[in-house]
Amino acid sequence: MEKMQKKSLNRPDEVRTFEKGKIDLANFGDLTVGRAAFQPGWSWEECVKPIAKTESCQAPHTGYIISGRMKVTMDDGSTEEFGPGDVMLVPPGHNAWVLGDEPCVNVDFTGLKDYAKKS
Repeated sequence: MEKMQKKSLNRPDEVRTFEKGKIDLANFGDLTVGRAAFQPGWSWEECVKPIAKTESCQAPHTGYIISGRMKVTMDDGSTEEFGPGDVMLVPPGHNAWVLGDEPCVNVDFTGLKDYAKKS
C-alpha cells in the first residue's frame, strides 16, 4: 500500500531555469507536478526549443492557469488562448507564448518531467 505524501512547490525537489522562464518540480516516483512561470516575451520556440532540439514542443500538458495569458498553436494550425482559471489539455506538437505584460503562471500535471531538462 502506498503512503500519503506531501510536497510543496515553495520548496521544490528540483528547479529548472531557462530564458524568461522557471519551473519548480515536485517528484512522486513516475509522477512529476510542476509550477511554471513564464515571463512576458517568453515563447517555447525562442526559449525552450534550443534545449529540446525538436521542431515543436513534444510534451503533453494538462494544467491550470493561475495568472497571465498564454497562446498555443498546434502543428496543425489550430490555436487557443488560456488565462486565469482555465484548465488546459494540450497534446504534443505545439508552440506557445506569453500574451501581454504579465507573467503566465500555471501548474502542470503531465508535461514537465523532462521539460527543458538540460543534458
